[in-house]
Amino acid sequence: MSLDISMWIWLPLSLAIILAFANKTKASITLLAISLIGGLIENRLNISGFVTLIVGIAIAHKTPNLERKWQIGSYIFILFWCVALFLHAIPGFRNAKVLDAVITGPQSIPFTMYLNLDKPFIFFGLLFAYPTLLGNKRTFNIKAIFLTAIPLFSLLPIAWGLGALQPEITVPDWWWLFLLNNLLLTCVAEEAFFRGFIQQSLSKQFGWIIGIAMASLLFGLVHIHGGLLLVAFATLAGVGYGLIYRYSSRLWVAVLFHFVFNFAHLLLFTYPMMK
Repeated sequence: MSLDISMWIWLPLSLAIILAFANKTKASITLLAISLIGGLIENRLNISGFVTLIVGIAIAHKTPNLERKWQIGSYIFILFWCVALFLHAIPGFRNAKVLDAVITGPQSIPFTMYLNLDKPFIFFGLLFAYPTLLGNKRTFNIKAIFLTAIPLFSLLPIAWGLGALQPEITVPDWWWLFLLNNLLLTCVAEEAFFRGFIQQSLSKQFGWIIGIAMASLLFGLVHIHGGLLLVAFATLAGVGYGLIYRYSSRLWVAVLFHFVFNFAHLLLFTYPMMK
């Protein structure tokens, strides 16, 4: 595990995300600005990366109030901006490698983890561009949520049965770092994009079944680096997260279940999933 003092910039960024979910907009933006300026000072972000983020956020902020013909183009830009941030394809970022080829136990394969400065901004861009991102809070079907959670968490023992995982109960000394990174920086960005933006947009146009199916398939395909079996399991997990988002009407609930699934995988099975 490798930590240095420059990583303080992820603290205001994490707090900005939490406050955004609590609808504390001014405080969230203030902390976001501190994180950005800190990134420049600490050389985790250069001018090109800074400008790319500011331009993306500015366009996202204007998008809801644009005329329809301009709004479509703006959403297309935001879509590609988000994908580029996901793929770390935008230059100007020096993300922090905090875990380098560590293992959770003797059966697990090496695992490397970064604290990303680019990917979390997907959440903020979409939050500005898509005012209903956090959910409409019209429903909260707790029974349906927990009935969905049963097959969702069954995916882990099913993966064991297929030989993709093995039981390995471990608590690595860096569990707290995984918790903070996976919950606030990874799951928030992924759920904001795939459930809050893609699923919600497609559901409005084609119905909720198509919305969940397409968002889940895309979520599965971004895991292609782990092989076809991982794509299949990620797609099925995406269906679970999508249903939970639909039944709760709250993005934070989908984020929470996504994180708990990942954390259960870390603590109870070999990590990550074998190819």
